[in-house]
Amino acid sequence: MADETLKRLLDAEARAEQVIARADEERQTIVEQARQEANAAEQHHAKRVAEIHAAFQAQAEQRAQQTIAELQRRYAEHTLALRASAEQREVQAIDEALALLSGSGKS
Repeated sequence: MADETLKRLLDAEARAEQVIARADEERQTIVEQARQEANAAEQHHAKRVAEIHAAFQAQAEQRAQQTIAELQRRYAEHTLALRASAEQREVQAIDEALALLSGSGKS
């Protein structure tokens, strides 16, 4: 009877060890799967960051080109206005110089 009880206890212990071993294997599998999923998520995130950065950079470059074009347009307009003003003042100065010369010649 004691031998039978001892045998049942040993069998129960062996089954418990098997259950523990299977549970440990499952835990290791779950941990490894979680690591792989985390690595995949990190890679996906890094890829998305790179894509977002590239899109942002392209948009910033486009805005910079638009700003440059606008500044060039304003510069050209300002240059034309300055030239027109200079020509007008040149004509005015010539007219005044001729008037002065003509006026001083009559005296």
